[in-house]
Amino acid sequence: MEHHSRREFLKSGLAAAALAGAGSIPLLASRPTATDWVTLGKSNVKVTRLAFGTGTFGGKVQRELGQQEFTRLVRYAYDRGIRFFETAESYEGMHEMLGIALQGIPRDSYKLMSKITTHGDVDPQEKIDELRKLAKTDYFDIMLLHYQHVATWPTDSTRWQDGIMEMQHKQAIIAHGASVHGLPALRQCPQSQWLQVAMIRMNHKGVRMDAENFDTKGLGDVKEVTTYVKEVRKNGMGVISMKLAGEGQFTARADRQAAMRHAFRVAGVNCVTVGYKNTGEVDEAIENLNLALA
Repeated sequence: MEHHSRREFLKSGLAAAALAGAGSIPLLASRPTATDWVTLGKSNVKVTRLAFGTGTFGGKVQRELGQQEFTRLVRYAYDRGIRFFETAESYEGMHEMLGIALQGIPRDSYKLMSKITTHGDVDPQEKIDELRKLAKTDYFDIMLLHYQHVATWPTDSTRWQDGIMEMQHKQAIIAHGASVHGLPALRQCPQSQWLQVAMIRMNHKGVRMDAENFDTKGLGDVKEVTTYVKEVRKNGMGVISMKLAGEGQFTARADRQAAMRHAFRVAGVNCVTVGYKNTGEVDEAIENLNLALA
């Protein structure tokens, strides 16, 4: 009886001590999720890890939904916690559709990225103003030079870089960068002094990824692309990856999950963008990324 009482006393004493000290014990960090806000390197722009892309086959998939269904899909993704939306000048009609879909939602509650086409003799600032009006926004959180696919792009696009910087000075743009295609273009990114954000194709199989030929129908070099992603990150740039579903070629969910794991666990990207055509795909992408981060 005496032994039993002493044991109970010790147990209760330890419990009391544990409770007393609980306030000084740091809580375990919560598990990262697809809809967490993350900072894109030295740009200091915060975006959700998972973005809503509007360029599936040049926007064809999203356009064919029609405005009403597209708006419903955008609002569904927003309600699920995806607060980063991206489009491009070359995705015909998508600035307008996205602007309508987001109308009425507080502008400071989401991030918006566009990509500008860098050819032709148009004035870059006028083009950016046109895109802002189409998207019904006063500013873009990120503006990228779109589809940079040759080794000389850093000098070829100087006029467009200058135009973006002028608009950034006017606070019509918050941060800037480029989307690159092909290894010759990608190899220029780590040493760039201009880039804040790089958009890079990424999956575990190399489907629709970067090779010596930027438009190859064959497989890209997964190992080399992954190496450059790590170098870019090391140099303080943010990385957004695309082609997580191999441009629609990954019909097995296991491949889509493996692509997410590779992007975050192996390459170490900040954020991924996925194009959706229904709410089920939104739910799956969130779940796949949550699993990749677990």
